Amino acid sequence: MKPRAPRAPAKGGPRNRPANAPNAPRHGLARVLSKQGLCSRTEAARWIQDGRVEVDGRIVRDPEFPIRSDGAQRILVDGRAIDAAPRLYLMLNKPRGLVTSTQDERGRDTVYRCFDGAGLPWLAPVGRLDKASEGLLLFSNDPAWAAGITDPDTGPLKTYHVQIDTVPDERVLTTLVDGVDVEGERLRAASVRMLRSGERNAWLEIVLDEGRNRQIRRLLAAIDIAVLRLVRVAIGELVLGELSKGQWRLLELAEAQALFSNVHVHDS
Repeated sequence: MKPRAPRAPAKGGPRNRPANAPNAPRHGLARVLSKQGLCSRTEAARWIQDGRVEVDGRIVRDPEFPIRSDGAQRILVDGRAIDAAPRLYLMLNKPRGLVTSTQDERGRDTVYRCFDGAGLPWLAPVGRLDKASEGLLLFSNDPAWAAGITDPDTGPLKTYHVQIDTVPDERVLTTLVDGVDVEGERLRAASVRMLRSGERNAWLEIVLDEGRNRQIRRLLAAIDIAVLRLVRVAIGELVLGELSKGQWRLLELAEAQALFSNVHVHDS
């Protein structure tokens, strides 16, 4: 008997394996549930640890249990197959004094107080406003959309009206645009203009093309100017308008899509 010839390797080698091969990319179970827009990753982890989630017929209690990205595994929550939640996009006029968080470890009121009794599905904040800040805050259960809006390089411009404790001259306005080094970071505004002024304070319109933590407050503090009030009035072409404090509305799909057309190129 002739010895069997070795089998020739598949054309293209291992890179031509089908997408449902056992080595398809994997992600943690909690992340998979959150990406479906069903809940936050923290809430998903709680569901899993409580034994509410099955994978291929068995209960899994490990939030990092690997799930194949090809969708070959059957995932049930409370005995029901998961389906991606309908995508929702919402804008809120955030009042001052609320924390942008689903929960607060210190027991402070959060922005979700504004949705009490509305029967909304789970929605995550898209970006943040600090407790002392007000104005336009977005929410969605669409993680890909949220990532695009908050991308520091290509996300839409964000416009703020800021009351400060002094009346600045042109030199100060120029400095805000040129930028200031703060603790190793270069903080700057894309543009600044005076809206109105009184004897002791003024309102500025400040536009940002990047999103750093407390960027406007830190930038102004670096030149010894205090913020008295900070209101975000627009994200891209989406404006706060006449929406009352603490009120919200769902965005039209066209409005949500339009935010992606307001991309900018980050200046180096």
